[in-house]
Amino acid sequence: MTTDRTSEDLVALLEAGEGPGLAFARERARPDELAETLAAFANGHGGTLVLGVAGRARAKLEGLADPQGARELLLEAALACTPPLVLPMPHLARVGNATLLIATVPAGLSQVYALHGKYLRREGATNQPLGPDALRRLLTERGEVSWERGVPEGASLDELDPARIAAYARRVGPGAEEDQWGLLYRRGCVVQRVASTAHTGADLVPRSPDAAFAPTNAGLLLFARRVEARYPQAEITLVHYRGRDMADVFEREDVRDTLVEAVRRAERWLMEHMRKGSRMVGLERQDWTQFPPGAVREALVNAVAHRDYSVRGEGIRVALFSDRLEVYSPGRLPGHVTVENIVEERYSRNECLVQVLADHGLIERLGYGIDRMLRQMEEAGLPPPRFRETAAGFLVTLTGQPLEGIGPDGLDTREWARMGLNERQIAAMLYLAEQHRITNRDLQEQYPEVSPETIRRDLADLVERGLLLKVGDKRATYYIAK
Repeated sequence: MTTDRTSEDLVALLEAGEGPGLAFARERARPDELAETLAAFANGHGGTLVLGVAGRARAKLEGLADPQGARELLLEAALACTPPLVLPMPHLARVGNATLLIATVPAGLSQVYALHGKYLRREGATNQPLGPDALRRLLTERGEVSWERGVPEGASLDELDPARIAAYARRVGPGAEEDQWGLLYRRGCVVQRVASTAHTGADLVPRSPDAAFAPTNAGLLLFARRVEARYPQAEITLVHYRGRDMADVFEREDVRDTLVEAVRRAERWLMEHMRKGSRMVGLERQDWTQFPPGAVREALVNAVAHRDYSVRGEGIRVALFSDRLEVYSPGRLPGHVTVENIVEERYSRNECLVQVLADHGLIERLGYGIDRMLRQMEEAGLPPPRFRETAAGFLVTLTGQPLEGIGPDGLDTREWARMGLNERQIAAMLYLAEQHRITNRDLQEQYPEVSPETIRRDLADLVERGLLLKVGDKRATYYIAK
């Protein structure tokens, strides 16, 4: 757990005082007090809990004397909720001389949370009990059974890969390596087989984990030695078609691995198979890819993180065409999310999977990344992604860089064409980009049917346009980029 410098946003947050999405707590707050606020945020639209602050309307900074103890207190409070609340790892921040601990409850959770049988929701700056009608509406809205937290019949910890668990714990940070089973428990990747007495911190892990824990569906998808043994539907099928339509000739790869590795392997495969090249902006050469790499990753990760894994017999399908990329995931949109509100709304069908993918840096925990995908496509000068719900799944389509104006070496010549350069002049610029200098004879060899005078005028025009610089005289003349 590292200490981050305080941002202006945090200072502004504290000055705003408590509200529907913000709560303060002192370091010595009781776990149940913190759990009430966490559950209230989770049953609403999420929120931020700042530990080390007193006051409501106005924040009074007290700071933390024991940051590690405060962290364990927050994690204990999250586990006290029913079902246990999966949170991003709390992080430290400083305001002046005060050290604070920030815990974020994501928006769009798919479960309804209780504390000792009591259901709360955040109203203004307080946690209020949910009345029968409000609770009924919330249960109807979020009524999906949490498949990822279920334990498949006969599952044991022997099915998990210790090396993968250890690597994940190292990535999460200090303390996680010594408490690996506790980390997996807090992430919903294992559950307790039998009820036990209250525990916190290292007490969570008994001497014999096999006797106390069982892996959940989420834990097996993320850390199993052989994911395909239990979940053949978890594969990603990648297909590359040369043209704009499906054809009998194609390249195919079936990826069967833990979800983290599956995303990485699929991303590498797509980067190897999509078109790449360079474009000339004036005389500056800029690299491009058929699709923005970030948008491709978002489409892949969203499909893996939010698909319905209870749907068997069908995996994620990714089709790469000459003009587009299609990513299909089984299962229709979850909860209240629709194609029309997908940019604004948040709902996480698989919150445990999402959090572990976020810990690996593959996904943004507090959103689906749809807005980021839109921005990346816009910055690349491409149309926005298209979203479509099918009878049994969800399809995302990315439009790629057009084929027109792409040379055999992948160099994009459209900018030169827009400037009015003719075919011979564009050929001269392409030659110059590779060889760094060009002569009349070099261009004449490419166009033997064109007169030397025409070739001379072509190159002279490029000099007048400020694209080339003429060096030498008569037979020793050559041209370079200006």
